[in-house]
Formats: sequence, structure tokens, C-alpha cells
Amino acid sequence: MSQTESHLLLPVDSAWLALERPENPMTITVMLRVQDLTEARFREFLRIYWMAWQRFRFMPVRRAPGWWWEEDPVFSLEHHLEVVPGQFDEAALQDWVSARLNQPLPTYRPLWKFWLVPGAEGGAVLLLRVHHCYADGLSLMGVFERLCPPSPQQAPVVYGAREKADLGRWRQAASAWLTELVAAEDPADDAPDAIRPDGATDSRNALERAAWKSMKLVNELSQFLVEPEDTRSALKRALLGRRQCRWSVPVELSRFRRIAETTGVKINDVLLGCVASAVRKHLQEENSELGEAVLHAAVPVDIRGRLPDDIKPDESALGNYFGTVFVPLPVDGESPLERLFRIKHETRKLKKSWQPGLSWALTGAASMIPESWRQPVAELFYRKASAVVSNVPGTREPRYLAGCRITEQMFWVPQAGDIGLGVSIVSYSGQVQFGVVADEAVMQDPARFLSDCLQELDAFPV
Repeated sequence: MSQTESHLLLPVDSAWLALERPENPMTITVMLRVQDLTEARFREFLRIYWMAWQRFRFMPVRRAPGWWWEEDPVFSLEHHLEVVPGQFDEAALQDWVSARLNQPLPTYRPLWKFWLVPGAEGGAVLLLRVHHCYADGLSLMGVFERLCPPSPQQAPVVYGAREKADLGRWRQAASAWLTELVAAEDPADDAPDAIRPDGATDSRNALERAAWKSMKLVNELSQFLVEPEDTRSALKRALLGRRQCRWSVPVELSRFRRIAETTGVKINDVLLGCVASAVRKHLQEENSELGEAVLHAAVPVDIRGRLPDDIKPDESALGNYFGTVFVPLPVDGESPLERLFRIKHETRKLKKSWQPGLSWALTGAASMIPESWRQPVAELFYRKASAVVSNVPGTREPRYLAGCRITEQMFWVPQAGDIGLGVSIVSYSGQVQFGVVADEAVMQDPARFLSDCLQELDAFPV
């Protein structure tokens, strides 16, 4: 393979490099607890399976006209795997993972690294940090699903992908996505044809249809841009760049399902209700005013399934294909059910809107605008939110990595702009876990926040 091989990054991938800030690195952190995983087994797994994705040999390099994937000429797995000796109880492990979140990845190598902790209490821990420019959370989950079969005797069958330079395809995808949105919203599609005097049919002349679509697009974009910024609160302090992360005990997924069925909402609404309750308690403890508070959660929404078939990314492809909706958090709601039903109403409205597609396109534009404009664009997005809340569904059945059973999955999301709180929710093998990462300026005790999330479950009817 040529050492000079390079490919231009897609705008939606390079955007995460453009939005990078020292106090808020755009890095995803994944933790797996894997029974009896040894260094030898994992090294072989990386060599054969993980490296089948060519992108992992590349590092992003800035040169005209933008960011390029360039192959690391001295690539070695030794640079991307560290085995950590010693014994770790749960408290020591949580502190150790927090320290890794504050440790920058070297920019002169591909921006990912694994740590293996064989001596962790409850089973070996595998930690991965990877820059968002390589993939979003669903892409990474797709990698692990392909590489981690449901049986210890089964080997991965289909895996890996070569890197392709397809900037033209991305532009086509963005254009087709917006065109599809506009076409889907045309009310004339469902209206009966009007009969003209000459007997011909015409539901609406082309000019009127085009005008309506343009007005709809302008209206959606205007609503997105004029959405009020979050009010100042304990979650909107200047960031220190020091983060702590914690994760909860597993909770049976069936418990969330029973609450959703009883109240007539979706499981995701219940999860957001738990987060809203914990945010409310945190703000109350910080003496923040709740009466007229405006707080939003930036919630990623996958858009792969909405793209036309001919331009959808390949199932094995890495990359970023998600938009963002800004869900109001009803922290002024007095009861759990009030908060839950308000969240249900808002999420339905937002997911039917064009906001996911518009935010995806605007994010992609971040790397293509002058550097002096990037900060204002980032603030346009992230002053509208006080937290990032990401829900990634894992597999229903347990999976095996290098023949070893994965007993726990967790991840932590990066927070762009001045957002200092990230909440991650993972379902895996019939269980749900909450994770939180918080800048020390906005939250000193993430473990208390997680406890408040789970306590909200006791307040719902079952």
C-alpha cells in the first residue's frame, strides 16, 4: 500500500475537526467489559478485524483545499494499544476512565487508541477513544456488531471497508436529502386533482407548488435559527476543560418498556424524562431559577434510513450521518407525568420537522466556511442547548469479542461549543445504562446526577 495514499474528508466528517476546542475535544469514548479478554487475544483481534477498516490507518491532515485522510507512514498497533497493569475496583476504575477523557490523543498519529485493563473488578475493561471525524456512534456500534458475533464459536464473516474519495457523492446526498424533505411535505400530493374547463387535470400549477415548497423551507430554517438560546444557569458556566465521567448500574430494559406502555409514550421519552428530572434537581441545588427557564438537550437523530437508496452509505462504512434536534427540557414541570408528556409532544413535533436534515447540512458546512466564521456558526448551534443527550441501541442478545463475552457496554459523547454536560444512554442485552460526562465547572458530582436519573423511574406508574 502506498505511503502517499490520501483521500479528501467529507464535510460532515471534517466538521468535527473544525469545531474542536481545547476545553471540549471532539472525541467519542467507548467502554466494554469483556470477560477473560487477554492481551494476546485482543492484539490478534485488532490485527485481523479492526484494521480491516482502512480509515483506521489514516490520520486527518490539514492542507489545501481542506482536510485529507493520509496514511500513517509509520503505522504500528503498538502506538494504539496500551495494557494497563494493576487491580481496579469500581471507584478506581471510574477515576481512571475520567483521566483518560482528559488525555489528548497525539495529532501526529491516527486519532484513536485502545486501553486494556485486565485487572478491573468484574471483568477486563476495554476502553476506546476515537475522534468524531472517523465515525459517529452508530457507525462505531455497527463496527462492533460486525466484529462481535452472538456466539463464542462464531467468527466475524463480513467486515472492513476501504477508504473512498467520494466528496461528489456527499454533495449529491445532501442535495437529495433536502429535495426529498421538500417533496414529502407538499400538501398537493394528497389533494384531489382539479378539473380544468378543457377536461385536463392539474392539482396546482408548477409555480405555486415551487413557491409553497420554498416558503416551507424558509419557514423551517427560520424556526431553527430563531429558536431561543438557553437561559443562563448552572449548566452555562465558562468551561474549565477538566471532565469527570461516571456510569450507572444496569437497569432492566423491560422496566422502561412497562412505563412507556402504561403512559402511552416511547421508551426514548421515558429516558429523556429521567434526564429532565435529574437536570431539574441539579439546577435546584445550584439555586437556578426554574420558573421561566429555557433549556434544551441536543439529541442526535440518525438520518441514514431517510436517504435515497442509491446514495445511502454502505452498511460497513464509517462516517457521520446524523442530524440534531434541540428538545426542550421541561425543568419547570412539577410532576414526572407532566414532564414526560411535554417531552412526548416536543419530540414528535421535532422528528417530523426538517431540523435533523438542516442541522446535518449546516454541520457539514462548518468545515467549508472561513475560519473566522466558524465560532459564530458553532454558537448558533450550541448556545441553544445546555446538554447533549445521546441514545444508542445495542444488540438484544449478548455478543462476543475474540471469543470472550461482552457483559457491559458504555460510551460518552463529546459536547461541542460551550456545552459542558453529556448524557449517554445505552441498551444492550436487555439492560439499560446511563453515562454522564461533565466539565467540573458545571457539575462536581456526576454520580449524584446519575442517581437522580434512576430515581425518576420510581415516580412513574408501572
